[in-house]
Amino acid sequence: MSMLYDSIAFVTAAANIYAASNDFRQVSWVEANMDRLGIKHSWLMPLGLLKSAGGIGLLVGIAIPSIGTAAGVGLVVFFLGAIVATVRVGWYSHLPFPIIWLGLAIAALAARII
Repeated sequence: MSMLYDSIAFVTAAANIYAASNDFRQVSWVEANMDRLGIKHSWLMPLGLLKSAGGIGLLVGIAIPSIGTAAGVGLVVFFLGAIVATVRVGWYSHLPFPIIWLGLAIAALAARII
């Protein structure tokens, strides 16, 4: 099972670190999404830090399972919040994006606890 977790953790970590890098660089499409969701741009750094911490935590979880579990739980909660924020403003066409990231987080968490 470790190889399953390792593979899923790597893909999920890469996706989250990529997303965080876009937050840190404050790319225009991320800022436009924040505007549409009604979230202040000042939240980009904290949100990027949470995504980075989750991604790094999944990688550390390869060696320290409890860290991987905590990171998985954190990412699941994070992306549930992203889904709530998207539904709150009625931007249903954007829902596939946080759902995909949530799916990755759930897969990593499930692989870690199996």
